[in-house]
Order: sequence, then structure tokens, then C-alpha cells
Amino acid sequence: MTSSSGAILREPRLRINRHRRLCLSITTVLVALSVLGLALSWISPIGAPLKPGLDFTGGTAIQVERNCGESCAELSVQQVQEALPAPAVVQLLDAGQAVSVRSSALSPAQSGAFVDALEQVAGPLITTDTQINTIGPVLGKQLLTSSVLALSVSFAAVALYISARYARLYAALALLALAHDVLITSGLFAWLGLLAGIEVNSLFAVALLTLAGYSVNDTVVVFDRIREQQRLLPDLSVEEQVDRAVDGTLTRSIYTSLSTEIPILALILFGGESLQWFAVALFVGIAVGAWSSVAVVPPLLPLMGGRLPQRTASSGVAA
Repeated sequence: MTSSSGAILREPRLRINRHRRLCLSITTVLVALSVLGLALSWISPIGAPLKPGLDFTGGTAIQVERNCGESCAELSVQQVQEALPAPAVVQLLDAGQAVSVRSSALSPAQSGAFVDALEQVAGPLITTDTQINTIGPVLGKQLLTSSVLALSVSFAAVALYISARYARLYAALALLALAHDVLITSGLFAWLGLLAGIEVNSLFAVALLTLAGYSVNDTVVVFDRIREQQRLLPDLSVEEQVDRAVDGTLTRSIYTSLSTEIPILALILFGGESLQWFAVALFVGIAVGAWSSVAVVPPLLPLMGGRLPQRTASSGVAA
């Protein structure tokens, strides 16, 4: 292929628009499953799109470590629940070497009674490793409100930034990619809450905020390459320009994503219980963000007949 100036153009290795139907079909299935998970979680006893953790609901969490060497005597959740002085949610961690208990907010005396009961049923315990955390319901509600507000502000900031740099159509596409990434990540955790009892806390909100920035960065890189193609090769169709832009950024996107995912994977495997699900949210979100920046937003651009506006030297604003 040659341009209008007669220059020979290299054929793109990947023509993403040839796979548009497949890409958008995969995305549609993922979004549908995510929406289904969020809806089922809402109508289930959870009563919310995601299962809220202690940070958002308030209450007391107690975690104890058993002092039993390399192997601990067999212990069941039912045994622990029957030994506790009040109803609570019990989890066995690290193959039964640790016990986590969650209940409504407890006084110091009540927390001590819980620890004594755990000593009797699961002891001996490593007393120096006992953790007791209490969050009041008012503080939990404030944390939830602040998290939702932070996500809303980040969405608005993304829209303003992309609108100022490109045009409203591209702000809409960037927000679509961002919503896509957040929705699928949240949908996964909705299913985890339904099937495995996994809860979300303030670290999950931090993961979504991090994901928002990463998603926009990937999308802007592709937008800039598309604008470069339109400036250098204005005679080509939008579809051809998009194919060349995606092909030119694909290697960079893969390397960037992999270099980010490897340390996050290490965090999942070795970061401990407190950071594990935060790292999982980041890992999934970054993977989904890389997918949307290559296989969701670019194929939609030719369907809308859009061309990125060029900046004029005199005005410095989008045409």
C-alpha cells in the first residue's frame, strides 16, 4: 500500500477492525456476566452489588494465630461458632493455622470474651499475634460515601481532561472504556462475594481509583497514535488509521501490562491475606484495561465515523 505522497506503507500485522465482531462479542459477554453478578448480589441476602467488608459496615474483626507448629489439630467453622459467646462470621485461614471472626461492634470486655473462647476451642494461641479491630457503623458509612465520591470525582476529571485534549466523542469513548474496566472488575468481585463470601473494603476502592488512571493512560496512548496517523496519512480511511495505530501501540501495551502485572502477581502470591484481594482487583483491572484500550475503544471509532480533531498552531485548541 502507498500513501498519497507515494511512500510505501508497511502492512499492519494486526488489523483489529477485522476482528471487531469477535472483540465486541467477548466484551458484551463479560459485561453481561458482570451485570448479572451485581444484580444477583443485590437481590441476594447480601443486599448490595458487592459484599461490603468491615470497613463499610462497621463491626469488630478478631484474628488469632494458633501455636501448633507445622500442623494444627483439625478444626471446623462450626466448632468455633458453637464456642463463641455470640453469633459471628468465622473463617479458617492458612489451612487452619489462623482463625478470623467478624461480628457486630464489641466492647473491649466482649472482645476479650471472644478471644478466651477462641483459646479454648483453637488454642494454644500466639497471643502477640492476636489482632482486634473495631470500626463503628458511622465511620463505616463515611468510608463508603467517601469511596463513592472519590470514584465519581475521578470519572469527572477524566471526562474534563479528555474533552479538553480531544473532543466530546473521545471523552465519551474514554469514559466508556473506564466504565467497562470498573464494571468487569466489580462484576468479578460480585461473583466472588456470592460464591466464596469475598468482601470488598477500602483497599478495593483504592484499586478502582488506580485502575481509572491506568485505563485512561492506555486509552490516551492509542488516541495519540490515531491522531498521528490522521496527520501523517490523511488520505487513509478511519478504519485503516485505527488499524495502524493499534498495531503501532500493541507491543508497547503488552510490555507495559506485563511489567505491571508481574509484581502484582508476586503480591497476590506472597503479599499476605490483607493485600491479596487488593492485588487481585489490580491484576484483573489492568488486564481488562489493556483489553479495552486495544479491542474495545478503537473498533468503535470507525463505527462512529469519528476523526480525532487536529490542534491548530494558532489556537492550540481542538478543531
